[in-house]
Amino acid sequence: MIFFGQTSVLARWALFGVSGAGLGLFAPQIFAAPLQGYVMVVQMTPAVCMFDAQKSKQRKCLEGYSLNISGLYPETSETECRTASSATLSPLQAKVVARIMPDENARVQLWRGIGGCVKMNSSQYFRTIINYAERLKVPAELTSPETRTMHQTNLRLGFLRLNSSLPASAIKFNCATSQGNAILTEVRLCYKNNGQYKQCSVAVENNCPNLFIIKGSY
Repeated sequence: MIFFGQTSVLARWALFGVSGAGLGLFAPQIFAAPLQGYVMVVQMTPAVCMFDAQKSKQRKCLEGYSLNISGLYPETSETECRTASSATLSPLQAKVVARIMPDENARVQLWRGIGGCVKMNSSQYFRTIINYAERLKVPAELTSPETRTMHQTNLRLGFLRLNSSLPASAIKFNCATSQGNAILTEVRLCYKNNGQYKQCSVAVENNCPNLFIIKGSY
C-alpha cells in the first residue's frame, strides 16, 4: 500500500486548485444550545459527480477534483441554524478556500444553512476548514486515477498511520450503491470544539460494507 507520506489534504488538492493564504477574524456570539463539536465531510468527488447529475455541472466535477470538502457541520441540539450574515470572503481567502471548496454558490448556501450555529463569522469558519484540511493527511488511494476495491479496515488503517493523533473512532465512511456495488462517497471526521479529534457520536453514520469501491479520479 502506497501513501503520500507527509502530504496533507490541502497540499494534495492544490494540484487541482490555486495557492495563497487565508485570513479570518473571530466574532464571538451568544447561542442558546452548546456545541458538542463538529463533523468535517470530505467528499470523493469522482463518485459524487457520478451519482448526482446536478453536482456534475459544478466546478469540482468539471475541473476534475479528486477530493473536496462539503462542509464542517456543527453538532448541536439547535433546530434552526440559518443565518443572514454575510458569506463574502476577501479575494485572497476565497482563492485559498476554492482549493478544497471550489464552488462559490455551494459555500454560500452552506454558510447560510449552518452559520447561525457556529461561534464564528464566515471568514473564521472557512479559515477553520483550511486549518483542518492542512492537518489531515490522506491515503494515496483516495486521490489515485485508478478505480480499485478496498477493505474498510485497510483504508481506516491508512488514515491512522498518516495521522498519529487520529483515533479510529473519529473517522466514518459513507457509501452509495451502483449496480449492486458499494462506492465510497464520503469520509467524515469528528472534532471537539478546540479542533482535536474525538469519538464520533452515534448520529454520525458509517454505512459502508467491509468491501467497497474507490472511484478513480479523472
